[in-house]
Amino acid sequence: QVQLVESGGGLVQTGDSLRLSCAASERSVSMYSLGWFRQAPGSGREFVTAISWNGGLIYYAAFVRGRFTVSRDNAKNTVYLQMNSLEPEDTAVYYCAADPGPLYSTKWNPSYWGQGAQVTVSS
Repeated sequence: QVQLVESGGGLVQTGDSLRLSCAASERSVSMYSLGWFRQAPGSGREFVTAISWNGGLIYYAAFVRGRFTVSRDNAKNTVYLQMNSLEPEDTAVYYCAADPGPLYSTKWNPSYWGQGAQVTVSS
């Protein structure tokens, strides 16, 4: 059973940056697709970004608009989400996700989820 643990959430102001990290418990995750979803209060969970096992394929949601960057370090079994130019609309719980299958599109349905990290952007 793969366990994912997010860190790096917090309270920031509009225009600030924040980096989320997600560490996986299993070394096999180096061969998994990894990514991030988010869920704002009163809304459903939505796709943010995903990266293939070797970093060769990356997808972003349209709302990212070049502000976020996903990356991974397979030696550390960790995936990152660098978020710049944050807006109040980015306030949400951010979930790390992993799946052993290949990555095809933004319609990604991962098997494993982290517990979530709160990101709050004040205006």
